[in-house]
Amino acid sequence: MAQQRRVQLSTQRPTSTVCVLGTELSLDVCGSAPKDAVTFHVQGTPGVKVYVVHDTQSVKLPSSVSRWPLAAGAEVLLSMDALSKDVGDEKVRISYFGEAGGVPVGRTMLYLTCVEISLDADTTRGGTVSRTLLDKATWTWGPDGHGAILLVNCDRDDPTAKMLDNSDAAIHSYDDLKDMSQMVLRTRGPRTIFTGHRLILHVDYSDADKVGVFYGGNSVALEEYKHVLGGSKLAYTIKPSRHQEESIFYVEGLTFPDVGFSGLVAFHVTLLESPEKGLLETPIFTDTVVFRVAPWIMTPNTAAPLEVFVCSVDNNEDFVAAVGAVAEKAKCPLTVCPPLENRQDRWIQDEVEFGYVQAPHKTFPVVFDSPRDRGLKDFPVKSILGPDFGYVARQAPEGSSSLDSFGNLEVSPPVTVQGKEYPLGRILIGSSFPRLGGRRMAKAVKDFLTAQKVQAPVELFSDWLAVGHVDEFLSFIPAPDRKGFRLLLASPSACYQLLKEKQEEGFGEAAMFHELHQLEQGHPEAVTGSG
Repeated sequence: MAQQRRVQLSTQRPTSTVCVLGTELSLDVCGSAPKDAVTFHVQGTPGVKVYVVHDTQSVKLPSSVSRWPLAAGAEVLLSMDALSKDVGDEKVRISYFGEAGGVPVGRTMLYLTCVEISLDADTTRGGTVSRTLLDKATWTWGPDGHGAILLVNCDRDDPTAKMLDNSDAAIHSYDDLKDMSQMVLRTRGPRTIFTGHRLILHVDYSDADKVGVFYGGNSVALEEYKHVLGGSKLAYTIKPSRHQEESIFYVEGLTFPDVGFSGLVAFHVTLLESPEKGLLETPIFTDTVVFRVAPWIMTPNTAAPLEVFVCSVDNNEDFVAAVGAVAEKAKCPLTVCPPLENRQDRWIQDEVEFGYVQAPHKTFPVVFDSPRDRGLKDFPVKSILGPDFGYVARQAPEGSSSLDSFGNLEVSPPVTVQGKEYPLGRILIGSSFPRLGGRRMAKAVKDFLTAQKVQAPVELFSDWLAVGHVDEFLSFIPAPDRKGFRLLLASPSACYQLLKEKQEEGFGEAAMFHELHQLEQGHPEAVTGSG
């Protein structure tokens, strides 16, 4: 349904207004009629489509009926299909008649200017911004869905910078612009009409701290790009160029979906009209486009490796060498975190988890930093964050437990559960039994994972373990058939049976972990409870 606006008319003086392409104007024929008028006649120039709504019927003019009764509910609707060449080049006249007919008892004249105003983004997800018949103000998921996508600009394209790219209101490189989504404002029609009207780009107050918008005008020089929207800036007045019909804005995300933020952000462009100098401006047209901030997506370990990270600590040279040999065989780069950076913390799997963000115009990996914060706490920012490699973190104000380490965070390959497809898999986290107390993942981390929506988390009972991580008892591996993977589960009962067998074979007092001096030594009989 076309956007519609009501226009007040006057028999005392002509009225001028703007008709935006694709909208309708409703003329208040009854409100402007002289007291003794009982019928009216409408006539428009060729560029205006005129309809009379009477007795719930809509009749396009011209018609066989020349005069219409001024009954309650009588309405005149206007629309225009072609842009005006000059201001006020199309007209509509309404003549009012009394009981005797004959000479009109009053006339109104409406001068119309048709312009095009359109705020567009890549709502078709094809990688370019184009006009579309899709509803720009709604957003739907899936390969058949529609709606623009926005990336959190959480990488650091300038290696010399200290903060993330979205931590300030400046553009430092053209690579920074490439991470942002384009939003295009199109304005066509007589340019002088915009000198008497004000065009503003604005964002809702509740969304302003989630996004940043930059605009460079007609220039391509990096220093000309200014922060115009977001944060404390809720509106920006646009001055359409006389020689350019498109204004390109660059939009960055500042935060991922989370509690209280669905990820949806709406931008609006509004045309304001001031009938007379000194009077309040009236909004006469608004166009809206909705973006969704792309979620953080975790990658399963069944995916092909792109880079391997390993920590070098005291006495693990053989392990690092073995990992390096496997990485070389897989033709995968190996990054070794040295002791000075890891401070003898070898558990990089517990400190970080890798994922990515994706939009039609750009995809880049994003490391998720856990609230664990031990020896490796500075490694993600110092050595992983960089050009086209983003960073996100969540803290645990209530204090972190072992279940907040990311060995307790896994994701399945694509699965279908009770008919519902999860093409990106489902996140698996360890927890305790409900209502029984025990350790749980920090609320901030769990809320973040849930808010991403695309990999709905599943909680598994892991609190029975001393460390309590899901990666201690499950892992997914690729497989050539069926679902394309297998889930490997560790079996405590099988382990118990193995120790029982060793005891019966005469090894009941054999020392276990005898080379790991920091662990208390045990033996099969201590585990089985026999002997």
